[in-house]
Amino acid sequence: MKLQLALDRLTRQECVEIVEEVKDLIDIIEIGTGVIKQYGVEIISDMKRRYADKLILADMKTCDAGKHETIQALSAGADITTVMAFSDAKTIKDALAAARSADGQVMIDLLGIEDTGSIALLYELGARLFSVHIGKDMQDQQGANLKEAEIVSFLHTLDGAEFAYAGGVNADSIERIIPYKPAIVIVGSAITGAARRREVTDTIRRKMI
Repeated sequence: MKLQLALDRLTRQECVEIVEEVKDLIDIIEIGTGVIKQYGVEIISDMKRRYADKLILADMKTCDAGKHETIQALSAGADITTVMAFSDAKTIKDALAAARSADGQVMIDLLGIEDTGSIALLYELGARLFSVHIGKDMQDQQGANLKEAEIVSFLHTLDGAEFAYAGGVNADSIERIIPYKPAIVIVGSAITGAARRREVTDTIRRKMI
């Protein structure tokens, strides 16, 4: 199980400072969508140069121009890039093909997807890495946990598929998520916004074992 640190709504300097503080406790550095929009894909290259031993995920949230945006992210130094599950089938296929050619990966973001039939279609298109992404608004809805549990159970039936879990993960909620057995746990503000970032990261890491 890998720990992915999501860097969102931060300055370039803050991103570096936070990673420096916890780099030995994390496996994947996620460059958030807003950070990429503000600084461009050059920040992906910068983080890869600084942390060549870490996997870099570019949260591009691609929903069109799958080939172009996948090549753009991976060429900049990302190992993994994200594509939204609601994208057109051609966008998904083009992104997956581009990633294979570049020896990279595409993570399909399931934000807003609530039926397993849609996930099955994505799997048929060749998707093998998914993100069970429970958005902030959905986290407050009654029944959200039941829906995510259904999706997680279905993903475990797909041969060769892996998934990450994202959405409100912190030192307390991680105990509820671990039984889902995700390949990756994604944590953002619970670490980046903490007064004692290293202490929080270490607590989450220990609970993942």
